[in-house]
Amino acid sequence: MKVKPVTAGWYNAFRPWSLHGAVVPIVLGGVVALNHGVFVPWVFVLVLIGGILLQSACNLLNTYGDFKLGIDTEENHPRSPELVTGALEPKSILMAGLACLGLTALIGIPLIWNIGWGILFFGIAGLAFAGTYTVGIAYKYRGLGLVFVFIAMGMLMPLGTYYAMAGKLSLEALLLGLPNAFLITGVLSGNEMRDYHTDLEAGIRTLSGRIGHRAGMALYVFLNTACYPALAVLIIVRVLHPACALAFAALLFWRRLYGNSKEAADGGRPAFMMVPYAFKHNWIFGALLAIGYYVGFAILPGL
Repeated sequence: MKVKPVTAGWYNAFRPWSLHGAVVPIVLGGVVALNHGVFVPWVFVLVLIGGILLQSACNLLNTYGDFKLGIDTEENHPRSPELVTGALEPKSILMAGLACLGLTALIGIPLIWNIGWGILFFGIAGLAFAGTYTVGIAYKYRGLGLVFVFIAMGMLMPLGTYYAMAGKLSLEALLLGLPNAFLITGVLSGNEMRDYHTDLEAGIRTLSGRIGHRAGMALYVFLNTACYPALAVLIIVRVLHPACALAFAALLFWRRLYGNSKEAADGGRPAFMMVPYAFKHNWIFGALLAIGYYVGFAILPGL
């Protein structure tokens, strides 16, 4: 079955389906703040908007960077046709990405006013990670994409969300976000494996391209599976409430992801579907984990 072509335009350029990368870790940091009695609704909303803007900036600047380096061409633009087809101008995409970064910086002003200068660390880190993915130092092309996404989105986002409301760090927020960190990174791993051959042809050395196709596929499966043993350990040692085990229900969808990965080595639609399967898995697991954590402290605290 062929991959259905996407419609070039601003909607595809922003890629709203990818917002799991920002929404899930921020929600996880928020439910920990709720449990600890430090949840501030307006701050949470601002952090969520800021996270969405950072993810949008990263998406837009990725399209711009890939086009400028010649990775996206007329022969190879199944997911990012905006620039190679002329539907949008490179300058427009660049300006939109920079505008998202600028709006995020403005959101930091009331957060600093509310909680102090400490939140500036998380803001600067977020702007740097989102703004230099494929522009400037372009760490994606240096094989550091997976590492930085694990740190920035998987760890700093739930920590920063909690800090924005409490003015201090929370080990619990970090550990609750840890299983999800593997899944966010797993989505990017799927992206690198989907684009494995075209990236190599363009001279781009992502981490997956550096370790080889077979190892890259194994890494994709590992990252999308490691959330389960990580969560199991956290529950067993009583760091997380047993109700968090609700997230194991996502294994029903993981079976589809894993089955698709076994067929993806030959390319075609299975290779393309590695990314959609990964981000859907992330949405499902993240939502169930947040719900399970809430049930644990709000409904079944004595369990």
